Amino acid sequence: MSPLLTIDSLSRSFGGVYALRDVGLTVAEGETRGVIGPNGAGKSTLFNLIGGHLTPESGTLRYAGRDLGRLTPHVRARLGIAIVFQGARLFRGMTALENVMVGAHARTRHGFLAGALRLPRHRREEARIRADALAALERVGLAGWADRAADVLPLGQQRALQVARALCARPRLLLLDEPASGLRAGEREALGGLIEDLRAEGLTMMLIEHDVAFVARLADRVSVLDLGRHIAEGTPAEIREDEAVIAAYLGQAAG
Repeated sequence: MSPLLTIDSLSRSFGGVYALRDVGLTVAEGETRGVIGPNGAGKSTLFNLIGGHLTPESGTLRYAGRDLGRLTPHVRARLGIAIVFQGARLFRGMTALENVMVGAHARTRHGFLAGALRLPRHRREEARIRADALAALERVGLAGWADRAADVLPLGQQRALQVARALCARPRLLLLDEPASGLRAGEREALGGLIEDLRAEGLTMMLIEHDVAFVARLADRVSVLDLGRHIAEGTPAEIREDEAVIAAYLGQAAG
């Protein structure tokens, strides 16, 4: 498998303290990569750098052979990078379907004037987006919730709705920042099944999680961060046996 994402010597600090320091890794096309580490290890900073919400102090990010440089989050979304953030970020006062349709904004072709005048090309595009949003809701098991207010959905369904919104953008790389956080056992199981389905379809994903068993079930390979450094990488089985990982992360969880 060829690399879709290549990270080389990536660093970012806040107030003189490094959140990431000289991190390097590659993610292959079609791979599901787990990213684990203790609190403050730099996991979310890594995702924000990939998504363009933060800029690196040094190092490079290459995606599909292209240097991301200082491209904005919107441009990166157009290139196929989508993020599902840890907190449930929904547009209140909008239905589930309308929330998912927002996810397609990065690939819309017609501007405000066409929309305001309700020109035929805008109506055709809106119809396509609506169909894609309905398909995304179906994909995550929320087709029956399409016309419900998004903010009344239970947390598990809200998380699935976020995934549907990301999928509506037709991503090539999907970043999942602790998607199972706060979910009940049944909700976690449903989310895990959804991620397994996306993995089987060949979607490239990166997954931040504290639950090592959840990551081990879903990831092809796992990267481990500690104090901003990339200290280990391997299969879930290899990571479980890595002494540096046991000391930095798994040992804390067990102790």
